[in-house]
Amino acid sequence: MTTIGIIGAGHIGTAIAKGAVANGYDVVISNSRGPETLGDLVAELGPKARAATAAEAAASGDFAVVTVPLKAYRDIPVQELAGKIVLDTNNYYWERDGHIADLDNGIATTAGLLQEHLPESRVVKAFNHIESQNILTDGTPAGTPDRRALAIASDFEDAAALATRIYDEFGYDAINVGPLSESWRVERDQPAYVVRQNADELYANLALAKRSGNTD
Repeated sequence: MTTIGIIGAGHIGTAIAKGAVANGYDVVISNSRGPETLGDLVAELGPKARAATAAEAAASGDFAVVTVPLKAYRDIPVQELAGKIVLDTNNYYWERDGHIADLDNGIATTAGLLQEHLPESRVVKAFNHIESQNILTDGTPAGTPDRRALAIASDFEDAAALATRIYDEFGYDAINVGPLSESWRVERDQPAYVVRQNADELYANLALAKRSGNTD
């Protein structure tokens, strides 16, 4: 059975963990405070889940989900994720993360920063522009009229394909934005960010995206 290593047990990480278990995956989940603090969550998730350190979660997963505050992205284990696909949900909130000049100036993307940190991994942007409370409630079967769509972006075809499959299992259509350099189109303050949209609406919002300078 496929195991997902989830690094980050906040609202998004918890929702993805619940959805993953419901879809038959094994889950190894971590947070910054230590596995002993995840007892209640693991008990809720059931026997297909266990808590671990970030390094253990990264090493245990056939692929991984990174869902931490962006300011902590440099703490993500590197060697343990080498050769693996990594789904990146991170978003930039300068009020929380501190200003990152390359993001403020529109010359980098949040997923691109993680890819630079994980040079031997294959990063794909996913689950970053849906509110955590909707991840498990807005999904519908494939072919449902007005099915909600979510964007992905990656420099790697197999990573994009995996994220597309996971989206479908969670009940969403996937729209491929292109390489990580285009993932800014679904970052904070863009038209496609945290709004419910079907595939046609998402395409339209992606086209409306405008890259700006300093967010302050």
